Amino acid sequence: MKGKEKRGRPSRRFGDSLASGFAVAALALLAGFISLPLISLVVWTVDEGSWRAMASPVALEALYLSIKTTAVTMGIVLVVGTPAAYLLARAEFPGKRLVNTLIDIPAVLPPSAAGIALLLAFGKMGLLGEQLSLFGIQLTYTTAAVVIAELFVASHFYVRQAAVRFGRVDRDVEDAAMVDGADRVTVFRRITLPLAAPALVAGAVTAWARALGEFGGTIIFAGNFVGTTQTMPLAIFAALERDFDAAVALAVLVLGFSFVVILTARVLTRRAEELEG
Repeated sequence: MKGKEKRGRPSRRFGDSLASGFAVAALALLAGFISLPLISLVVWTVDEGSWRAMASPVALEALYLSIKTTAVTMGIVLVVGTPAAYLLARAEFPGKRLVNTLIDIPAVLPPSAAGIALLLAFGKMGLLGEQLSLFGIQLTYTTAAVVIAELFVASHFYVRQAAVRFGRVDRDVEDAAMVDGADRVTVFRRITLPLAAPALVAGAVTAWARALGEFGGTIIFAGNFVGTTQTMPLAIFAALERDFDAAVALAVLVLGFSFVVILTARVLTRRAEELEG
């Protein structure tokens, strides 16, 4: 019996080594595949013309508009999406599967289809367009339309991740706090939210990244007007038609800004996990 075990060990070690080597190779291939285009962007912008394009009024205006609209979008996502995710995680109600499906649809819907859907819902001839016009409200081709487009495509990523995390929070801890006299709001604010914080931060960053990169829905529903609806993705597209170097410079500007935000979010997530531990 011992002889069989000894004879079996080399084959297991060889299999483990082979699997580990394949995993390392796969990770290196994936990292290289992602890194190469990003490095190419940075290398292309070594000349002074690219740096001037980054600092141009159009680029800075598009960056400012992207920051402003995504900040408003994330504020709405957090305020509305957090209680919605909690309800999806903790409550059972008629039509819950349908609601879950509806929340997931924007994640797989082509951006152009999302833009057309928003146009048919909130445009002048849309389902709510005439009613909005009665109050003097026009959403199409405005900054508000940019926020709506970003909200439509990005909210899923936060709500879904938040709901999963809320569903995994240990309810015994919450029940113990309520036995000690805490009300539900206090338990949610002092216990549930801190325990779910890492996942909430990760979901918020993912949603923000999706909002920042939104293109199809924005250009169809909001248009491409400098200073009003031209976010960074639209500015890159517009620059690509007239000046390739400027388009590359704008892409690098977005890359740098995204890197800083994601890095900050990861640091905050790590701190939240340390406090949780």
